[in-house]
Amino acid sequence: MTLGVLIADDQALMRTGFRMILDAEPDLEVVGEAANGREAVAEAGRLRPDVVLMDVRMPEMDGIEATRRLLDGNDDTKVLMLTTFDMDEYVYEALRAGASGFLVKDVPPEQLVAGIRSVASGDSLLAPSVTRRLIQEFVRRPPDALRTHPPELSRLTAREVEVLRMTARGLSNAEIATEFFVSETTVKTHVAHLLTKLGVRDRVQAVVFAYESGVVQPGDPA
Repeated sequence: MTLGVLIADDQALMRTGFRMILDAEPDLEVVGEAANGREAVAEAGRLRPDVVLMDVRMPEMDGIEATRRLLDGNDDTKVLMLTTFDMDEYVYEALRAGASGFLVKDVPPEQLVAGIRSVASGDSLLAPSVTRRLIQEFVRRPPDALRTHPPELSRLTAREVEVLRMTARGLSNAEIATEFFVSETTVKTHVAHLLTKLGVRDRVQAVVFAYESGVVQPGDPA
């Protein structure tokens, strides 16, 4: 199956570079480009790509607002944010807007390709160590008063809550399986169930949910 990718970046040279990398992959196809956020929303609606590579900072409409708008009512497209710095101040807001992860713009080509495939498949793009560092950094920013226990949590079983906690702390499915003395397939089933019950798009959104709802606090041990 070929994955359709839309590249949204205000720099033509950057778009060309990404296109060259992706066009060399037999399972990836660049279906369109956008030079600003408004174009990204319009083109995503028209082309329905599997993945949008979305620059955070763009004219007319930034990548965060564009992500929020194009994902509204669209469960098929995943957004992979592109940022200049790995601790970009906008990454947290991008994740809240529905992005499935992010990449630094100077990422090696093979990591860019792997990231697109990972996000398209619904897996977590962020490596466990990166998940711990980034999610804790950005999700601790809201005031503690905003951290409430939403009703969705009551839908989870005790085991699913524990899987959510471990996922939020950056453990992979294999590591969680080891902790619980179960198979990795069983953990994947738990993750799938909790994503459905929480009404979140993917693993990254579940991590954001866990921190914002207070299930896990920044600084908790992994």
